[in-house]
Amino acid sequence: MASIFTKIINGEIPSYKIAEDEYFIAFLDVNPNAVGHTLCVPKQEINKIFEMEEDHYLALMKFSRIVAVALEKAISCKRVGMSVIGLEVPHVHVHLIPLQEMDDMRFQRKVSLTKEEFEATVQKIKNEL
Repeated sequence: MASIFTKIINGEIPSYKIAEDEYFIAFLDVNPNAVGHTLCVPKQEINKIFEMEEDHYLALMKFSRIVAVALEKAISCKRVGMSVIGLEVPHVHVHLIPLQEMDDMRFQRKVSLTKEEFEATVQKIKNEL
């Protein structure tokens, strides 16, 4: 069965897409820890990050870095934190989270945004790419 991320990649589920290339996609997390919380996901459905071929893994890190640099320019924060946990969805994904404090990395802490706020956030980040 396709993961929720595969369904997003295939356009079966809408998303707030920030960037995309042949191998990866970046979109806002719809249940974010902070404004701008972004997921970078390989289009190939792979369960665990260290199961990725080394060149594909390195390409994911490069793609994530490009998005993180734009994210830090677009969203006022002290830095962008990165996490790879992956227990909730069996599809590799890198969390990029704008941080004001360490608690912003806690996945129990969430912010609520309207559709308009999500769309404005996407545009701010895209403008920095």
